[in-house]
Amino acid sequence: MKSKLLALILVLSFVANAYFIFFSQAPVEGEQVQEMQERINSLEKENGRLETQANQNNQSLQSYASQLDFYRERVFELENNLQACPAGMEGFATLQAPAVFQNVELEKSGPFVREVVSEEGTLLNISTETRSGKGRVLVQTTPLMGVVFQDAANTAVFVAQQETGVSLSGSDVIFSIASDQEIPGVDGSSAGALMTLLTISAINGTELNDSITLTGTIDDEGNVGKIGGVFEKATAAEAGGKTLFLLPRENSELVTYKLVSRKIGGIDVVQRVPETVDAEEYIEENVGINVEYVDTIEDVLEYEA
Repeated sequence: MKSKLLALILVLSFVANAYFIFFSQAPVEGEQVQEMQERINSLEKENGRLETQANQNNQSLQSYASQLDFYRERVFELENNLQACPAGMEGFATLQAPAVFQNVELEKSGPFVREVVSEEGTLLNISTETRSGKGRVLVQTTPLMGVVFQDAANTAVFVAQQETGVSLSGSDVIFSIASDQEIPGVDGSSAGALMTLLTISAINGTELNDSITLTGTIDDEGNVGKIGGVFEKATAAEAGGKTLFLLPRENSELVTYKLVSRKIGGIDVVQRVPETVDAEEYIEENVGINVEYVDTIEDVLEYEA
């Protein structure tokens, strides 16, 4: 009797467990699926909203670009009618600028070949030409330059207009950059100050002293800023026959390395120890070219006066 009772209890327990497993949890799983589906629907709506907003932003950008072109045309026409900008303004200036490029050589050691990357200085021939146009800033380069160089050209023209008080909205400014030797592409804004000087010279019709060269960025307020490859650029300037190298004051400290030998456990160990030196003194002593620091484009113009 007891065995039959136990068997009945086991059967009832099994049926009860099966009920809870298959029936009581079904609504919970159904609620989870419904919740996830609602979340998916919400995300799809949000994605659609963002996509619509992105399309609207793209259309706005295109509209702003069209408006900018329109207003440039209007300014060009109005200034010509008012004779605020001389029609057919023509000018030209040229100067050599120091630049740094990476030179990659393959070095073979037994069965292994490795790349050796070094930085070398060179001189680029940069010229600025102004001619009657529509306020465009054009850059023609060999080798090809990057976007940063294009931005530097635009800033240079802006600062030149501020410095001279002459509007170039009725003129095109054309920068031409070329190298006498075959070099890889270089980029950067380190020719910004020099391009500003060239544009001012082209506007004023003054000649530049080709024994002077300079390096440095330029900002909208005419400040000359820090650059890289100071020693390599100074070396290239001296090799190109320049006698004066104008350098941003922010580059007044130059980090050099000297070899220091010491004994460790009876073994001579040579280490490269960094040392900070005055750039002007170090370059004049080790390269042989005069160096002067500049802070602004006005400082640069004083040396070219």
